[in-house]
Parts: sequence; C-alpha cells; structure tokens
Amino acid sequence: MSILIQNATLICPEGPLEADLRTEGDKIAQIGPHLPAGDSRVIDGSGKLVFPGFIDTHTHFEMNKGLPNETADGWASGTRAALAGGTTTVLDFAEPERGASLASALDIWHSRAEGRASCHYGFHMTIKDWNGAVRAELADMDRAGVSSYKVYMAYDNLRLSDAGALEAVRAVGELGGIVGCHCENGDLAAAGIQAQKAAGNLGPSAHPLSRPPVVEAEAVNRWLAIGEMAGYPVNIVHLSAGRGLDMVRAARARGQRVYVETCPQYLLMDDSRYGLPGFEGAKFVLSPPLRKPEDVAALWAGLEAGEIDTIGTDHCSFHFRGVKELGREDFSKIPNGIPGVEHRPVLLYTAGVAAGRICAHQLMRLLSEQPAKLFGMYPRKGALAVGSDADLVIFDPARRGRITAAAQHQAADYTPYEGFETRGRVDTVLLSGEIAVEDGRVAAEGRGRFVRRGPCQFWR
Repeated sequence: MSILIQNATLICPEGPLEADLRTEGDKIAQIGPHLPAGDSRVIDGSGKLVFPGFIDTHTHFEMNKGLPNETADGWASGTRAALAGGTTTVLDFAEPERGASLASALDIWHSRAEGRASCHYGFHMTIKDWNGAVRAELADMDRAGVSSYKVYMAYDNLRLSDAGALEAVRAVGELGGIVGCHCENGDLAAAGIQAQKAAGNLGPSAHPLSRPPVVEAEAVNRWLAIGEMAGYPVNIVHLSAGRGLDMVRAARARGQRVYVETCPQYLLMDDSRYGLPGFEGAKFVLSPPLRKPEDVAALWAGLEAGEIDTIGTDHCSFHFRGVKELGREDFSKIPNGIPGVEHRPVLLYTAGVAAGRICAHQLMRLLSEQPAKLFGMYPRKGALAVGSDADLVIFDPARRGRITAAAQHQAADYTPYEGFETRGRVDTVLLSGEIAVEDGRVAAEGRGRFVRRGPCQFWR
C-alpha cells in the first residue's frame, strides 16, 4: 500500500522541511515538493508535523511475572499504549534469573512479545552475573540482534560487582555495543532505608530521604570511572539530578564518551509529590526518586544544551490499589515504578517545544534519531529519509488535551500525570507503512515486529 502525506512540515535529519512524503510498502519511497498523488492514499498534513516514529529506550513490560507486585502492563496493553502516543519502537529489558543464561531470558522475552506487541520492539539484556559462560554468550546475542546491555549498582538480586561491570563494558564494547547502568549505590540506599525506618518514617515521604542525590552521584562517578578504565563509551539510564549531570560534564571535558538518558518524570515533577495527603505519594515512588525543583531546572538546562542524549520512560507500571498499597505500613515495600509510555511525546512537546525550551527538531533528535543511533537502528529507524522504515508520526500541534487515567490505554489504575494540560496530539501513526493510529485512535494492534539491531553509532 502506498500513502502520500501532503502539505506537512517534515522533521528531517537536517531540520524542518516543507514537503510531501510518500511510502511504498514498509519504506519511505519519496520526499519532495508537490508529489503527484498517483495511486497513493492521500493524507492531508496541513498545519501538522511529521516525525520519524518515536523510540522509547526504557520500558519494563510484564515484569515480576506471577508475583503480587506484577506490573500492570503486559506486552499487549503496554505496546498499544506506546503506539497510541506515537512510540513505534520500544526497547525493553530482558532479565535472566541469577545464574541463568542470557539466552534463556531472550527466549522468554520473545515468547512474551511475539504476536502481542502492537509496536516494534527490541531488547536490552541485563547482566547479573559475569563469568566465562556469560562472556561467551555475547557473540550469540550480537547475532540475535541484541547490542545493548544493562547492569545495576543497586538491588541485591540485580547488582553486578564493579570488576564484573568493567569486564562487561570491555567485552560488549569490543562487539560494538554499549552497556547502560542503573546508577545508585545499593549499600547507601539500603542504609538510608534502615535509617528512615529507625526514625519511624514509614510513609512515602521517606522514600526520597532514603536515597538522596548523593546516592546516585556516587554511583555515576563510579560508573564513569569504570567506563574510563574500560576504554569504551557507557550509558547512564534515568539520570535524575543535577549533581550527576555535573559529573558527566566533567568526564566529557576530559574526553570521555558517555551518553545520558533522563525521563519525563524528572523533567515535569518534583519531590513535593511525596507529601501529598494520605497514601497518594506512593503513586510517585520510583527509583531514583523525584528530586528537588533545582534538579528539574538543571536537567532542563542540560536538555536545552544538548547534554542529554535520550529520553526514555522507565515505564514500570503498578496498580495503586492492591499493589502500591503493599507498602502502606512500610514505604520500602511500595513497588518502585510508574506508568508513562503513552504520554512521553505529548508531555515533552508541551513542556519543551510549546513552552519554547527546545524546538521540534531537538525533540526529534531526543526521541527518534539519537536513540536509533545509540542502539544500532539508524537510519532504518529514527529518520525521515528515502529508504528508511515507514514508521511515522503525524502530530497536530493545534490540538489541546488533558491527561486522565480514565482515557489512557495503559493498564494501570492511575497516571502520575493526572490533569496535565497538553499542547498537541498524535493524530496518525504509520507502522511499517500501514496506518496503526488514525484520528488519535488505535486502528490496528499486534503488528509489532522484533528489531534486530547492529553496532552502536557514537556521535560524541
């Protein structure tokens, strides 16, 4: 099927372009002025922006399978929500059991996503153990289309030793991949939790006090040292505070290549949410926690200056009723995570582009181009260019809206962005050249395909 988008502003790699765009099959076939309609289905894009499909670099679907604190969103609901918001590719975290093979996790995540995903998907692979067997598997992962990994410096059931992380960064780097890190000092976080409990602080307001910015900053500094010693680029996921960004600036000034992801929650909310009446603050418990207003300002300054490279959601949705409520008597038992995969693009357009902080081209680079480059998909994904995949978002900047849980596709029984007034709306989404969202409504489900990724492309 051929589709022709006329009269729109295309957000291309070089910048905005007033032109038409034609798709043929699952590829972009033509870009140019006044293209003839021919046999194509015509979409009038007057007054609208066309972006390459957005990429969410950080999701957790169907996590804690079978446990009382299982995530609300499985692959069907999570990717349907992503698609509704204009995200055409998600990168989820495959997580092997401690002592199990990477291949076992890859098989499980494929079985969960295949046939259920409504947008395209790939996997980061979590490394919990480091030994000869895991190292030997990296080449198999590379051949299977997995080129990015994650390690943790927090959580006893997840974290890897610094020595193991160093070897992992080197081994992955030799294959052209990259390792990201959850940067929190696990021992300091555990001590902070115990200190709050000992003081009788058991409600959600204790959560940010138990893991202040220094807990993240220490781990960021250590992760940068590991990357420097390994001699390969590293990635920092969900950076939450200005202090960590200062360390990134210093590392880059020394010539180190480091990439940074932040999330909408750290740009749009602060730690005052933990002081809401009753148990409402539990809805915002995630790690790292929401920070001070000055941290929000510091991250926006970094974003505007081009110092932050990608914006993922860390979508890890739990129902409030019956699940977040597991921690009513003990804040440390509140499952950490919030929903967000559906609303990321419109939130960032509203708070970034419409507010004059960044332009539409910068938004495209943050949500499409740079994620595609960093994670081995560019220019197949992340670009409006002839030959690129026809994953497209037609965005109407004139529309207004309001986020509510009642209207969302995400399965969680709340949204942390309840009541947010939005500027713009995703009008139409093409997935592999076929209309998947039309007039803001999901028109097709279950069409998502696994994206085999190649070597990372580093631009710093």
